[in-house]
Amino acid sequence: MKIMYVTSECAPFIKTGGLGDVAGSLPQALAAKGHDVRVFCPLYSAIDQSMREKFYYIKNAYVRLGWRNQYCGIFRYEADGVTYYFIDNEYYFARGQIYGEYDDAERFAYYSKAVLEVLPDLEWKPDVINCNDWQTALVPVYYNLMFASRPFYENIKTVFTIHNIQYQGRYGREILEYVLGIDDAHFRSGFMAMDGDVNLMKAAIVASTAVTTVSPTYANEIQTEYYGYRLDSVLRMNSYKLHGILNGINMDAFNPETDSKIFKNYGPNNPQDKLVNKTELLKLCGLEGDANTPVIGIVTRFVDQKGLDLVEAVLPDILADDVRLIVLGTGDYRYEQMFIEAKRRWPDKVSASIMFSGDLANRIYAGADMFLMPSKFEPCGLAQMIALRYGTIPIVRETGGLKDTVHAFVDYAGTGNGFTFASYNAHDMLHVIREACGVFRFNKPAWSKLIMQGMQSDFSWGSSADKYIEVYKTAMGQ
Repeated sequence: MKIMYVTSECAPFIKTGGLGDVAGSLPQALAAKGHDVRVFCPLYSAIDQSMREKFYYIKNAYVRLGWRNQYCGIFRYEADGVTYYFIDNEYYFARGQIYGEYDDAERFAYYSKAVLEVLPDLEWKPDVINCNDWQTALVPVYYNLMFASRPFYENIKTVFTIHNIQYQGRYGREILEYVLGIDDAHFRSGFMAMDGDVNLMKAAIVASTAVTTVSPTYANEIQTEYYGYRLDSVLRMNSYKLHGILNGINMDAFNPETDSKIFKNYGPNNPQDKLVNKTELLKLCGLEGDANTPVIGIVTRFVDQKGLDLVEAVLPDILADDVRLIVLGTGDYRYEQMFIEAKRRWPDKVSASIMFSGDLANRIYAGADMFLMPSKFEPCGLAQMIALRYGTIPIVRETGGLKDTVHAFVDYAGTGNGFTFASYNAHDMLHVIREACGVFRFNKPAWSKLIMQGMQSDFSWGSSADKYIEVYKTAMGQ
């Protein structure tokens, strides 16, 4: 199968979040199963020069967008069985940041049209195009309106993946013809319209052959008013083509047996060495504690979505017990100040690093006993899977991918791999934190079993890739 994977970011070249991780891993898993996979990404100036030097120039073309006729350079790179194409236009992509520009609609409209325009130049026709989030939502739209009737492009199927429905690409109606080069009739018909605005994600949902999102539970949740961010009715109408597929993680990159960032390697054969990581992590963070002191880790963006208002509501109650809280992240000023103040108020119990560090993140995964993720919503979530991989027991709210990957511990049945609560309620969260600390302190055999189960979990991309292949085949009528 020939699979074209279109993304606005891709690890290891450029990454701001989970989309970059997925784009860096899923295509490799698909290629490992024998498919011809080609990834398209903008050639941002922010991509490290040492990487850019490995890309080689193929040719250039011009892309018409409304009244503009824009240059399009094409660069190629191959690694791990995947071919990467980078779309070069310095006017659009030589910026200080990859998102958040005043002309993002134009930048990503250009990119979405460019990836289609260059296919004949590459002498490669995909069977299916998988695009991701609002930045590439115009790919299926442009395909249907401008390309599908051309002989070269006949019978290509499109799949649109929603990583976070909160970000939809909403713009004023005036961008349609002037910026996007699309006739206003498509707004009047309702195809691209939502609440008086152009909504790119809505258009992609309607235009695509199939729609996927990043966990089965999230696929159900976004069809409800609470989680759907005004697109729930559109998704219900298109539920026949909506599929929830759980993301995986890079099992080689996140492996406590080989991770060079942690203090001492360990695994199912020597789980006792996890304690070394706990001891050294406490030292690094300037905290004291022994083997029986519960250490709770938080590694996250400081935004409302992550449920930090629940932590704020009961933080004194959490710290009233003999626990240590180690926090890493950046984001909203409110939550940064909350953790800075907590560190000042409880210097012997709280460590707050207001930054992001991959090294420290891995040390927290390895050294903490528990990992707290009380998210308001979580499309998939990777951190809970990484924590389990390191034998650090997740405490999560039952939403999205958290519900699909973390199952409540039941002592008498010997089941479960973490601690969960359902209602978005601070005291429900506090209850399960105390439950987890109780098992940690007073039921060591059960806790040891939880650690072993976590480290032996399989969150590799293989099974997820199989499910994507099934979606592609269904889209192609196979």
